[in-house]
Amino acid sequence: MLLQDIRTDHLSIDRWELIQDQCWAVLGRNGSGKQLLGKLLSGEITFSQGKIEHDFSNIVVLSFEEQQSLYEHELKIDDSDFMDRLDPGTTVRELLGLEGDLPQSLAFLNMDKILDRGYRLLSSGEGRKTLLVQSILRKPDLLVLDEPYDSLDIQSREELQHFFSLLLAEHKTQLLFLLNNHDEISDWQTHVAVMEKGEIITQGEREKILSDESVTSLLSFDASSLPAWPEDLSRPEVPETLVKLNAGKVQYGQTVIFENLDLEIKQGDHTLLTGANGSGKSTLLDLLTGDHPQCYGNDLEVLGFTRGTGESIWDIKKQVGIVSPGLHRDHRVPGSALHITLSGFFDTIGLYDEPSELQIEHAREWLALVGMTERSNISFKTLSYGEQRLVLVARALVKQPSLLILDEPTQGLDDVNRHRVMYFLEQLSSQQRTTIIMASHRLDERLPLFRQHIDLGMG
Repeated sequence: MLLQDIRTDHLSIDRWELIQDQCWAVLGRNGSGKQLLGKLLSGEITFSQGKIEHDFSNIVVLSFEEQQSLYEHELKIDDSDFMDRLDPGTTVRELLGLEGDLPQSLAFLNMDKILDRGYRLLSSGEGRKTLLVQSILRKPDLLVLDEPYDSLDIQSREELQHFFSLLLAEHKTQLLFLLNNHDEISDWQTHVAVMEKGEIITQGEREKILSDESVTSLLSFDASSLPAWPEDLSRPEVPETLVKLNAGKVQYGQTVIFENLDLEIKQGDHTLLTGANGSGKSTLLDLLTGDHPQCYGNDLEVLGFTRGTGESIWDIKKQVGIVSPGLHRDHRVPGSALHITLSGFFDTIGLYDEPSELQIEHAREWLALVGMTERSNISFKTLSYGEQRLVLVARALVKQPSLLILDEPTQGLDDVNRHRVMYFLEQLSSQQRTTIIMASHRLDERLPLFRQHIDLGMG
C-alpha cells in the first residue's frame, strides 16, 4: 500500500509505503493523528490531494470509537423500560454471528461464558475482546488495530500478541498497529512510523526508530515542565472510614461476579484492584459510586452513608472524583473540554449550572496540567479518545476529592500522559487529603503509594 502527497484538514503525509512482508506500528502521542489515519484507510474521511494505492478488498479498522458507537446503538434499542426485566440487548453471540463455540484459534480469549450476555452489560475489556474477535472473523486482508491491547488483562494481552504473530505467519492478513505506548511494540513488528501533529515525522526499521533520541524525547514525561499545582478550593469533613463492604456479592441470574468480599478503606488507605477481564473490578467500583443497582442489596457504607437508608447519591458524589470507561461511554453530551471539566464541580454529565469565576479559573488550571489548554474550547465529542480521557481526568481532579475512584484511568493514553496521571496520583498521596482506589491491568502502575492490593482473580 502506498500513501503519497496526502492532504486533509488535519493530515499531511508525503510518502508512506507498506510492503507485504512488513508489519508496521504507527506510534504517536494523543492527538497526533493516528486515529485520523485509521479513518483515512477505512474511507471514513476523504483527502483533497494525493493518492492511496492498494490491492486490499477488505479493510477492517478496530478502534475505541467503534466500541463507543456500538455501545450507543445498544442504548438506543434498550427496551428495559417496556419489559418486566433487564433487556440485555444484542448478545455477543449475535454480534459475532456464531451458532456454536468460538474457533479454537481464539479460545485463549476465554469468552465462552459471555457469548450469551448482552454487549451493553460487558466490562470494557470484555467489550474490547468482542470487537477484536468480530474484526478477525471478518477475515480482512488488512486489519488496522487502534490500541488493540488497551483494557485487556496481562494474560490476554500476551496471548493476543502471540496470536497476531501466528496470523502474520499465515500471510493471509496484513496487520497495521496504531499504538500510544512503545512497550506494546513486539519483536515481530518490523517497522515503525512516528506521528506528531498529523504528520509522519520519521519512519523506518523498528530498532532504528526506537533507538532514535528524538523519538525517545518526544515520548518522555518531564514533570518539571508542568504548571503549578492548583490550590484546593474546599475540604469537607469526612469520616475516618471511607468505605466498608461486608460479604459483598453481585450476581446476574446464575452468574456470580463475586461474593463474600470484605473491603474496608480508611483515609489514606490507597487501594489497588487487579484481576482478569470480567473478574468484577468495574462492578465493585460501580457499587462504591452508586452506579450499580445492587449497591442497595449489599451491606455497604460509603463516606459515612449506609446505602439503602434514604441517603442522597449527591451527598456521596460531591466528595468523590471518578474516571472510568463507563463514565467515558456516558459522555455523549454537547460541550467543550472546559465545560466537561467544570461539570466535575457539580457531578453531572454535562454542564447545567453556572460556574463561578473561581471555578472557571480552577478548571483552566487543571486543563493546563493535563496539557489541554489549547483544546479547552474544542467540542469534547470531536477530541480524540485519549484527549477525551485527559479531560475526564481533569474533571475528576478539579475539586481534589476526598475519595478518588479510578477504573483503568490511563486507558487510551500515550506514554507521556500515562506517566502524567501517575505523577498526579503521587502528588495527591503526598498531600494526604485524597484517598485513591484504582483498578489497573498494568504492572508499572502498581505504585508504592498503594497500601492495599486486592486481586479479584478470574471472577
